Amino acid sequence: MGEDIDKDDYQERFEQAIRQTAPGTALRRALDMIIAGHLGALICIGDSDNVIAAGDDGFKLDISFTANRLFELSKMDGAIVVDKDFTRILRANYHLNPDPSLPTSETGMRHRTAARMSLLTKALVISVSERRQVVNLYLDGRGYQLRSVQELMGSVNQLLVSMQGTRTQVDRGLLRLTTLELNNIVTVRDVTDVFYLFEVLLTEAEEFDRLILQLGSEGKTIKMQRDEFIGDLDAEYTLMIRDYALDSSEDNAAKIRRKFHDTRNSDMRSAKSVARMLGYESFGEDTVLTPLGLRTLNNVSVVRDGVADKIVDEYGSLKGLLDDIEENPERVGDLGVRNPTILADSLQRMRGSRA
Repeated sequence: MGEDIDKDDYQERFEQAIRQTAPGTALRRALDMIIAGHLGALICIGDSDNVIAAGDDGFKLDISFTANRLFELSKMDGAIVVDKDFTRILRANYHLNPDPSLPTSETGMRHRTAARMSLLTKALVISVSERRQVVNLYLDGRGYQLRSVQELMGSVNQLLVSMQGTRTQVDRGLLRLTTLELNNIVTVRDVTDVFYLFEVLLTEAEEFDRLILQLGSEGKTIKMQRDEFIGDLDAEYTLMIRDYALDSSEDNAAKIRRKFHDTRNSDMRSAKSVARMLGYESFGEDTVLTPLGLRTLNNVSVVRDGVADKIVDEYGSLKGLLDDIEENPERVGDLGVRNPTILADSLQRMRGSRA
C-alpha cells in the first residue's frame, strides 16, 4: 500500500513538473532562451528551505520571478533557487553540496548534482546541458529529458495514423457484434476480439494524453483530434462489459475495466482469460453468450437515458426482448420507450445488417 502511495505521489509531482515546463509557460520560455544562448543551468524549484540548507555562498536575491531574469541569472555559475509557486527567485550562483554518497547513474557533474539534490529534497531540479543542449528534469533521483515541440509533433502524427486505424477496427468490430447479438450467435471469442481493440485504442489515447501534456499551449488543437477518435466509445465500452459480465452492475464493470487495462497483451487476446475476468471460470472461446442488450438498446434513438436498464430488467436479455417485441411492441411502451414500433423496426434492420 505504501509503495502505491509513493508511486501515485511521484506520478502527480511528475505530471505537475511537465505542466510547469511545457510550451507556453514562463519557465519553458526561460529554458528555451538558455538553450538558444548555448548556456548551461542548474535550477531548483520548491522545497526551498531544504535546498538552501544543502548549499552555501552565492547571492541572496528574493526578487520576483520572470523568464528573462532566470535567463540572465543562468549566465553565472552555480544553481538558481526558485520558490514552488514561481513567484520569487531566492538564490543565484548558489553552490550546492548534496551528499556524494547518494546513488546516481548520471555522468556529468551538473546532472549528478541535480539527481542527488532531487533525492535529498522534494524539489524539482532542472539541469540544462551546455554541451548537449538538452534539458533534464529530476524528481526523487529519476531523470526525464524534455522533448522539443518538433519531436513531440512527430510522435503525435504517428499516433494519429495508428489511432485512426484502430478506431476503424473498433467500429467494424462493434457493427459485426451487433449483428451477432441480434441473431443470438455471439461467442466468447467474438467479445474478446472487441474488448482487445477497445484496450488498444484506450492505450493509444493514454499515450496521446501524455503527448498533449508535454505540448502545453501547443496541444489544444491536438486534443480536439484525440477526442474525435474516442468520442462516446468510453461509455459504450462500459455498456459492453455490463452486457457480458456475470455481474452486470456498474461497480463491477468498472472493476473489470481496470482488470482489462492492467492485463498483459497476450492475456487480453486469450478468450479463456477474458471469460474468467467476466466471471466465467470454465467457458471456452466457442461458448455462446447471451448479451443483456444495454449497448445495442442505448444506440436506438427512441430509448431514452435509463430506459435500457428497465427493458433489460423486464426481459432479462436482448434475446428475450426480440422474442416478444414483434408480437407485443406496446409492452416496451410501458417501460418508457417513446415509440415501440420504431424500436422494433430498428432492431429488425440492425439484425439484418452485416459488418
